[in-house]
Amino acid sequence: MNLNELTNKVLSNEQITKEEALFLYGQPLSKLCGSADKIRQHFCDSQFDICTIINAKSGRCSENCRFCAQSAHNHTCVAAYPLLSKEEIVAQAEINYEQGVLRYSIVTSGKRLSDAEVDAMCGVVREIREKVGISVCVSFGLLDEQQFRKLKEAGVTRVHNNLETSRRFFPNICTTHRFDDKIQAIQAAQSSGLSVCSGGIMGLGETVEDRIDMAFSLRELGVLSVPVNMLNPIPGTPLENNERLTEEDMCRIVAVYRFILPKAFIRLAGGRGLLPDKGKSCFISGANAAISGDMLTTAGITTKTDMALLKELGYEVKICNE
Repeated sequence: MNLNELTNKVLSNEQITKEEALFLYGQPLSKLCGSADKIRQHFCDSQFDICTIINAKSGRCSENCRFCAQSAHNHTCVAAYPLLSKEEIVAQAEINYEQGVLRYSIVTSGKRLSDAEVDAMCGVVREIREKVGISVCVSFGLLDEQQFRKLKEAGVTRVHNNLETSRRFFPNICTTHRFDDKIQAIQAAQSSGLSVCSGGIMGLGETVEDRIDMAFSLRELGVLSVPVNMLNPIPGTPLENNERLTEEDMCRIVAVYRFILPKAFIRLAGGRGLLPDKGKSCFISGANAAISGDMLTTAGITTKTDMALLKELGYEVKICNE
């Protein structure tokens, strides 16, 4: 096998194997990224999916995810507060829409929202849909199909639920819920008619094979919005001393993900602000989506800066894969 053969295989709508993905991971970076960008252009053209998020409920999470500043098991200085008011969440949606953002995600800490909290969020989503021309996504944890159906009826279009890493490595990152709990929640959202956004975090201590295995899990699930986060080691978490990945690492990851998931919107998310070029090189290596603005507990990149970069690269901001 060689890089050109595998590029043509993907362009011909054939799926690559795990063995082929591992081979690609070791190819010269510039050629690998160029081929990945060719695949991105073929299947996705100049479309770019940009979203913003609001941290609508922060801290005191019961789960023990080793990377997370919001876990009650970790010793960080993150702010903790219950659900924000409807007015605050709607006002932020309006601000984002005025800045040209077409997708807005409401994110909450915790294993899952209660039924009462889901009902409250349905009211928030209805008001956003009535007042603002923005698509609404939610990240509310391990909900069931009935809860997802309520959210869809309220106007939610997409649910976010990261796998975080491979099935093999997941127990090294979290033990208060299982990889299969993630899978079940994703499938429940899909059964309710919602699209799903799911990816993971790179730099947790996983192997290259773990990164590739997670991409294949996403392919099996039919996920077409894939956040690729780079760990920002936060003091007070068990992973605070992990070595940061490099720009080259991230380009290589998104390039191989493009081969595995040729039609997906591969989204640079948390940790992008740590990259010297703020992700520009990844956007010509297979990535074609991003979270803009602040992340949940760390600073991000302003929407104005991102919009200027996308214009420079010839991208067109659109709502993709609804």
